[in-house]
Amino acid sequence: MNAVVALCHFCELHGPSVLFCSQSFHDVDDPHKVFEDSSTKVGSRPVETAARKCYGKLENFQRSSSVSSHSGVGDGSDDRGSRQSSSSAAKVSDTCEACRSIPIGQSGFISNDHEAKVSYVSTQYPFHPEIFSIVRQACVRSLSCEVCPGREGPIFFGDEHRGHVLSHTFFLKDSQARGFHRWYSIVVVMMDKIFLLNSWPFLVKHLRTVIEELQEKASKTDQVEQADCPQRVVRLNSVTSMTPGNFRRQRGSSKSMRSLNDLTNDKDVFASLHLWFTWILKACGNRLTEKLLEGPPTEDTVIDLEKQEETEEGFMLVSTKKVPIENYGQESSLNDLQVETAAESSSCSSAKISSIRDLWRIIERDKFHVLAYHVLIGNQVIVLSDDRDLAIAIIRSLEILLPKGCANAVTNSSEYVDSWKCNLLCLPKDAFLPDHVIQSELHVVVRVFFFENECAADLFSINFNISSPLVVPEKGPTILQIGRAHV
Repeated sequence: MNAVVALCHFCELHGPSVLFCSQSFHDVDDPHKVFEDSSTKVGSRPVETAARKCYGKLENFQRSSSVSSHSGVGDGSDDRGSRQSSSSAAKVSDTCEACRSIPIGQSGFISNDHEAKVSYVSTQYPFHPEIFSIVRQACVRSLSCEVCPGREGPIFFGDEHRGHVLSHTFFLKDSQARGFHRWYSIVVVMMDKIFLLNSWPFLVKHLRTVIEELQEKASKTDQVEQADCPQRVVRLNSVTSMTPGNFRRQRGSSKSMRSLNDLTNDKDVFASLHLWFTWILKACGNRLTEKLLEGPPTEDTVIDLEKQEETEEGFMLVSTKKVPIENYGQESSLNDLQVETAAESSSCSSAKISSIRDLWRIIERDKFHVLAYHVLIGNQVIVLSDDRDLAIAIIRSLEILLPKGCANAVTNSSEYVDSWKCNLLCLPKDAFLPDHVIQSELHVVVRVFFFENECAADLFSINFNISSPLVVPEKGPTILQIGRAHV
């Protein structure tokens, strides 16, 4: 994913500042590449016989002469890279402890995905000056004006020129800070607005996981410090004994700000952030893929496009599942979404009809031929059963006989629905059917019931009663003749 994930911090001395950022670098067709073989010289065309130290343009990594590595580092032998690293170290040394993530003398972290030929690099600031300017501006906006109600949570802002930003602000407890907490944000900056908004649920979910772990560590550290020395009591006592002289001395004190390592009591917190941000960049990029369609679209593809729904933001919903209002916020497993529990089922246990082949096995050959004939010529099929799951399974099995645009099923109605609205209908066993439906050759009624003292768990305990005034001709559609021979 072509994006920058950055941790930002509001410093009491320096204001909003970029604390730590991660970005990906992809392999390019550049003849000057870096290899594990130390004998390879820049300027000659190397032979790639060993694992690469890093991927991307060489000048990006020459700016970091001592990058801490999880799976390979840059060589750092270029004098220009050494000078840039020295200037960067000097810049970091001017900041306070709270604004510093990488120790002096170390440039950052790098992890390589040799299969995809991608390097994930984490430093305090982005390599490229333009990217640094974009991330810096996103940092300032995320910790000043672009905040959600309550000052904690995700928000989206940006434009085509300065990039689009997903910002998630949060607080970390600090017993020595003003208000006993410090303000941070994690921003995801990229130029592709559509990709970023489509990735919103994934990014927010996993950014919250990172934030919750940081907050948990900070809370434990704060509890230990407050138990040893309650800062609220100390501050109240200092106010009562405050004099103009003491106030000037306290305001002029050079007490250093606390780093994220101190707040979480974790010296490897930035190494962990590098791994988190690297996984987010890689996993988010693998979620959405583009498919190249060759040739004109098929009829089924056109039907799918026609059924898409457009949101207010201009996105297309390919498929949606409506969830009851009372279930919002509740997690459910895949099994809960597919089938009802045994307690909610109206019968003892619905038979497992998963395909047209299962339906053919439990219905007599002649009855199946009649039912399939009505489906293929466009007549309305009405399934009456007290077992709603079984009725739906029968309808789903019959849908495979029709193109996508010709199968209109209604499975949640308790009253009859006209044939111009649907050609496949599920109803309760005692549902009322109009006389014109029962007497018409354009309808077929399938009554499903079980033999006495039998349970629906057994496929062959089900009995089908198919009624229609239409007489099926001996010679029907070709697909039925093939079905008789192969089903």
